[in-house]
Amino acid sequence: MSFPSSHRRSWLSEQDCDLDSFRALVERTTDPADYPHASSVERNVLLYDAGRLREADDRRAVQAELVRALEDGPGVVVFRGAFPDTAVVDRATAVFQDLIAGQRASGAGAGDHFARPGANDRVWNALEKTALHDPETFADYYANDVLALVSEAWLGPGYQVTSQVNVVNPGGAAQTVHRDYHLGFLTNEAVAAYPAHVHRLSPALTLQGAVAHCDMPVESGPTLFLPYSQRYEPGYLAWRLPAFQAYFEAHHVQLPLAKGDAVFFNPALFHAAGANRSADIRRMANLLQISSAFGRAMETVDREAVVNAVFPVLLKRKAEGVDEAWLRRVVAASAEGYPFPTNLDNDPPVDGLAPPSQADVVLRAVREEWTPQALRDELRASAERRRS
Repeated sequence: MSFPSSHRRSWLSEQDCDLDSFRALVERTTDPADYPHASSVERNVLLYDAGRLREADDRRAVQAELVRALEDGPGVVVFRGAFPDTAVVDRATAVFQDLIAGQRASGAGAGDHFARPGANDRVWNALEKTALHDPETFADYYANDVLALVSEAWLGPGYQVTSQVNVVNPGGAAQTVHRDYHLGFLTNEAVAAYPAHVHRLSPALTLQGAVAHCDMPVESGPTLFLPYSQRYEPGYLAWRLPAFQAYFEAHHVQLPLAKGDAVFFNPALFHAAGANRSADIRRMANLLQISSAFGRAMETVDREAVVNAVFPVLLKRKAEGVDEAWLRRVVAASAEGYPFPTNLDNDPPVDGLAPPSQADVVLRAVREEWTPQALRDELRASAERRRS
């Protein structure tokens, strides 16, 4: 939701979430005339013929159109034939199947953000695992020009690709509507602590995508989308509210995909994987999360060393009677407050949307009055779990 700068709110809460305002924002029709490079519009979603885009004379004009579509338009674009040589897709599928078989043989279970662990087949950090398993397939797959076109359009140069393979088996349940990384992985209490301008900034730091590794008819459960919902400013607080969830269930759109198609969307778009109601389709997608090059601090800080040095002081000050707010301020300045990036094989979000951050561990240690050695051991174990 866009507001004039003089009327923008500095902080957002669940009380700002108004379903009538949301409906007024999302109940609109996509005008094909606004997107001349699109081949068609289906159920408000823009469809692009990747072959036509490859022949376009003005790459920057195409990218500008994609930015409009993702930011102020429907928020989701589908590229038909993004991988024109589906043999490359099949080779990557074979790699993914090998990785899944290896996980099963080892007894490793991959937790999931929104699905019950074990319900689907999930490969975390499939990007690195694919490169190590079959470098040639990796290179041929990620040389894809559509991936580069849309990533550079939304994030600029220097973007960072990560990949998680998801296979939803027949009978697999649908996800609950949600928004995605970054703020979408936090509780509403945590989200409300971030000022409104961070809510507006978060979607510009990430691009979500998926490559279809098999034909995905609607009954197999391709992703459900609510076009234009990314424009709703309090949306990171709204998606968990029952009224908004019910609206999504009644008004979402769902399009079939063919093997080699790709869909990219604004991470703030309300979306959810669909239920696989097919009898025999193991719906496989390579989920791409592409991040801005700017999502990093300027200096490298050994925060584990800082925390270990400061922890005895925290215990001492707590014993002397300082309040919780004082302790939290020191922890915020010393510990890593965000749980990502991590190795989701070893550090999965099984009990929630995210594993505990370093700051969470330190605050727990202060609250429970661990010994410095106990904290040192847990921080070292946590750091090892995060390693690739």
